[in-house]
Amino acid sequence: MTEKKLFKDLDLSDIGISIDNFVATVEIQRPPNNFFDTGLINNLANIINQIDQSDEVRAVVLCSEGKHFCAGNDFSSAERNTEKADRDPGAGNPLYAAAVRLFETKTPIVAAVQGAAVGGGFGLAVMPDFRVVCPEARFTANFVKLGFHPGFGLTHTLPRLIGQQQAHKLFLTGRRINGEEAYALGLADVITDKENLRARATELAAEIAENAPLAVESVRSTMRKDLSLAVKQQTDHENAEQYRLQQTEDHKEGVKAVAERRPGNFLGR
Repeated sequence: MTEKKLFKDLDLSDIGISIDNFVATVEIQRPPNNFFDTGLINNLANIINQIDQSDEVRAVVLCSEGKHFCAGNDFSSAERNTEKADRDPGAGNPLYAAAVRLFETKTPIVAAVQGAAVGGGFGLAVMPDFRVVCPEARFTANFVKLGFHPGFGLTHTLPRLIGQQQAHKLFLTGRRINGEEAYALGLADVITDKENLRARATELAAEIAENAPLAVESVRSTMRKDLSLAVKQQTDHENAEQYRLQQTEDHKEGVKAVAERRPGNFLGR
């Protein structure tokens, strides 16, 4: 009943919510890949904004139903890809505006990452304060394989977590790393087996939630100072570069190659 009352005016399509002992579990429910779109990211921001104003929640576990955490935008099908490919930078990008809203929220968030976090889904996994992973987790910023530029603020948030050089390597190779590699790099804060993934994420969130909420909010604000502003500035740049590169033949080939699970035949034009 608490959840229904707290979120009664919000769109909970494809999102499940439960609250227990000051910890809200927010679950993306688009299995198996949990592809996102602007609507889903805005709905997540609306939910956490509501949580920010509530005395009933002091920490959030962000998780996903099914095999993967989030495979980002669905580039494999024009029918399923609801995001406009060519977003004129002058008109702004609603998806990235929604992403910035997530970074503006005030409640600590712990992500439970199973399976793949790909592209923008990688960006979504980096948005929370902490990540709990299992060895089966997979992270990849595969934008260069699609023939365009990283987005969702990753070019700011990933170096902030693992250092400039390691992030640079992941961006330029588009390589995939597993949960153990993510933990070794400092991208993940806790590693556990897949069966206990959500329980360990909930334990960490509960450990945060048992503390003085005003102090937690103050410390988090200090530690994440100006992060949302930096993400806004970076997504403006990322969007401009994505728009430019989305006009190229290489991008068309990259989307086709990724959908066909093969290396791209890129021509540099």
